[in-house]
Amino acid sequence: MVQPILQNNQLIGKPDFSTWQGDLWLNYRWHNDRTEITQAYAKAPLRIQRPFYPESPQVCHSVMLHTAGGMVGGDHLNIQLDLQAQSQVLLTTAAASKVYRNPNHPVTQTIELNIAPQACLEWLPQDTIMFNQAHYQQFMRVNLATGGLWLAWDMTRFGRTAREEFFTAGNWRSHTEVWQDGTPLWIDRQWLPGTPENFHGLHGLNGCPVVGNLVFIGQEVSSTIIQDARALWPGPLTDIGVSRLAAGLICRYRGHDRGAAQAWFIAVWGLLRVLFLGRVVCVPRVWGV
Repeated sequence: MVQPILQNNQLIGKPDFSTWQGDLWLNYRWHNDRTEITQAYAKAPLRIQRPFYPESPQVCHSVMLHTAGGMVGGDHLNIQLDLQAQSQVLLTTAAASKVYRNPNHPVTQTIELNIAPQACLEWLPQDTIMFNQAHYQQFMRVNLATGGLWLAWDMTRFGRTAREEFFTAGNWRSHTEVWQDGTPLWIDRQWLPGTPENFHGLHGLNGCPVVGNLVFIGQEVSSTIIQDARALWPGPLTDIGVSRLAAGLICRYRGHDRGAAQAWFIAVWGLLRVLFLGRVVCVPRVWGV
């Protein structure tokens, strides 16, 4: 499982205090033209639903549950997925994740994803809602074998804006690394201290409570695909960005409309799915879209 680490003197991993210490480990294999879970371990509050196959036996859809309903200060979630060669997995969550107000202790989540040759993981959780004064930090490491594919997104809402709550106190950190054969393909560090200046300032969120990222890594992406991904966004280009990576692309969103961000991500996901996986989008039923 992922081990705790220190990053810039900040703990990324298991804290000293004890509340929920949840674990989830899943091992997938390709057998008889079918992707199946061969081993699974879950410790509350994390659970995994029975896998289902709305597309075909080749693609295993898995839905992760957080039975406590939300995360509070001191919680630590530890998630590991191992995809054996050729396995095809789509993992999502049953609902949005909530990080409650916790002014004294952070919520921490560590994720390790191991993707073997010719395996593909579509990591598509629903959004995370950061309550004001919440403290949250996540470390994700993806070990991607040559020939493997990883497509993932995240969407975060800072503050319960329907209640006119803004993220002006608290702390949010995200650290993602993708490695292949000992070489880093992509390292992304993000940090947002909750202050009025960072939330409303031009060089912070500029008053935009919703941010999101979609990343695809494992194949070279042409400039035409970059242009097509931008063209799928119906709004002003100042809300989004699309950039080519060494072996993939990244799409970023900053705005006010979580639904619009999700619709764009689904459209880009559909574009990449057809081009690189040879299959059309199959929206998980738990999304309700």
